[in-house]
Amino acid sequence: MKDLSKDSVTWLTIDEDLAGGRLDNFLVKIAKGVPKSHLYRIIRSGEVRVNSRRAGADYKLGAGDTVRVPPIRVAEKPTNLAPAKEFSILFEDEALLVVDKPAGVAVHGGSGVSFGVIEQLRQARPQAKLLELAHRLDRETSGIMVIAKKRAALTKLHDMFREGRIAKRYQALVLGRWLNPVQHVKLPLLKTVNAEGERHVLVSPEGKPSYSIVRLKARWENFSLVEVELKTGRTHQIRVHLAHLGFQVAGDSKYGDFSINRNLQKTGLKRMFLHAGQLSLSHPLSELPLTLESPLPVELAEFLKILSSRERQENGEAF
Repeated sequence: MKDLSKDSVTWLTIDEDLAGGRLDNFLVKIAKGVPKSHLYRIIRSGEVRVNSRRAGADYKLGAGDTVRVPPIRVAEKPTNLAPAKEFSILFEDEALLVVDKPAGVAVHGGSGVSFGVIEQLRQARPQAKLLELAHRLDRETSGIMVIAKKRAALTKLHDMFREGRIAKRYQALVLGRWLNPVQHVKLPLLKTVNAEGERHVLVSPEGKPSYSIVRLKARWENFSLVEVELKTGRTHQIRVHLAHLGFQVAGDSKYGDFSINRNLQKTGLKRMFLHAGQLSLSHPLSELPLTLESPLPVELAEFLKILSSRERQENGEAF
């Protein structure tokens, strides 16, 4: 990357990997640590130009565009940069990076979180031209996280997720005895924000159509392991659908049972039992079929062993 702090103007040419992105996002990427307010100011003042013309912050860059960047000085190095970190890689090629996200790590910074998976990966891979999230996972959910390395792949992935052309399957441990081998859940979900700015989702006729398919995998006296296939990708969809039906996800601090969760922590479950275990899709560029799998994390697998052991001692073998 060229030094933008020198006294002369820098001219940068947009290649195909960066084409399609917004001008402001491009500047944020090349001028790490520079306040966004300053970047927007130099855009508004016309100091930043595209193909020798003024351009707005939302201008979509095209391959071959030439961007004029004025000298940018940073008084001191920022102290809040994300630490460089690689995550367990499930798949990688020239277009995609698929990692196994651990629970407790946000996918990106914001809402009180300084940084997440994507910021740490960008620090670990400063040579990467593009690293962008293709979708989201809740902070406390572990499992498959897809990141695009090419703009064309990102655009295609966004379309595929939006159109339901990617099969997503999660494993969840719920409170109670789930009876149906397969159950189709179609309950509209409404996203709300309270006075403190906290996001909450509820089942409401005013909400957006939401569709989950729940399959029973195992059952104990007071718990059930289910696999949930998402046909839509609404915020907190699995957690809200299951809780509305009376089967809260074990360890869920937002929609779950507080007293039971506290007892579960004492017996070994110290996180929410929700894991993105499988993703099936056509590769966004080659269109070849691709199935990605993430094994159940050790701490979750160990808790299932605890349940089974207890079941054998008290009531015989688990279902």
